[in-house]
Amino acid sequence: MSQQAAPILDTEQIAQFDKLGYLVLPAFLPPALVARLEPEVDHWVDSGLRADSIAACRDSESLQPPPVMEIELPAHGELVAHPPLMWLLDQLMGGDFVFHHLHSVRLAPDAPGKSWHHDYEQPAGLGRSHLMVHALHYLGGLDASQGGLALLPGSHREHAEKAARARLGCAELLGEVLVNDLPRGSTVLIHSALFHTRRPPRVTGGEANRPRYLVDGSYCRTGVRWQPVKPYWRQMLSRARDLGLDHGQWPELFSDQHFTEYADPS
Repeated sequence: MSQQAAPILDTEQIAQFDKLGYLVLPAFLPPALVARLEPEVDHWVDSGLRADSIAACRDSESLQPPPVMEIELPAHGELVAHPPLMWLLDQLMGGDFVFHHLHSVRLAPDAPGKSWHHDYEQPAGLGRSHLMVHALHYLGGLDASQGGLALLPGSHREHAEKAARARLGCAELLGEVLVNDLPRGSTVLIHSALFHTRRPPRVTGGEANRPRYLVDGSYCRTGVRWQPVKPYWRQMLSRARDLGLDHGQWPELFSDQHFTEYADPS
C-alpha cells in the first residue's frame, strides 16, 4: 500500500469493525518502514531499554520517564503517526483522536501465551461512549508456528472487566476467529474492548519457529478524559510534540488535555 495514497475503508469494512470489533490489514506497513522497525525492536529488547521502560511504569510514585521512550526511536516515532494509519483511524473514530500509548516487544519462539483479556480504558461513569482502538503491528507477520492472535467477535459490546475471561487462559472459545497467517508488515485494528488472546506456539523445534515482533499503539476518541497507563504520560506526549510527530496535521494527537491524572492500578 503506497504511503502517498490515502487508504479508504469502504462501508462494509466500517460496518464490520462496528459489528465484530476488528479489521485485518495484510501487509499494511511499507517494507522500508518494517525494515527500520525490526532492528529498533531488537535494540529496545537487547539493550535493556524495554526493561527500563517497565521499571519506570512500576515506579509510579516518581512519575519519571525511562532514559529512552519508544516514541524516541525514529522508526517507532514515525509509526505512531504513520499517515495511512491516521487516515483509517480518522474514518473509524469519526472525529479527533489522541494517542494513548505504545508498546514494543520481541517474543521468543517459546514464549507463553497471554490469557483472554481486553484493553479498554473506560472513562469514569461514561461506559463505552467513546471509541478506543488498538493497532497491532506484526512486523514479521504471523504463521501457524507462532500460535496466532485469537479474537472474540462482538465481545467489545459487552460491559465486562478486562480480566473477565482470564480464568479461561488461552483456551479456544466458540465463535472465535484465529489470525495466524499474515505477511510481513501486517496490522490488525481492534476495538480496545474486544476480548483477545495470544496463543502459545504450536510447533516446537526446527526452523519453523520465529520470534514474534509486535508493536502495538492505542488511540482514543476525544470528548472524554481518558485514564493514562504510563505514569510518565505527560513527558511522553510533550516529547512527541517536541519531535513534531504529528506532522502538523493532527493537532489533538499528543494533547494532554484529554487525560486524567495517573492512578496506580495496583
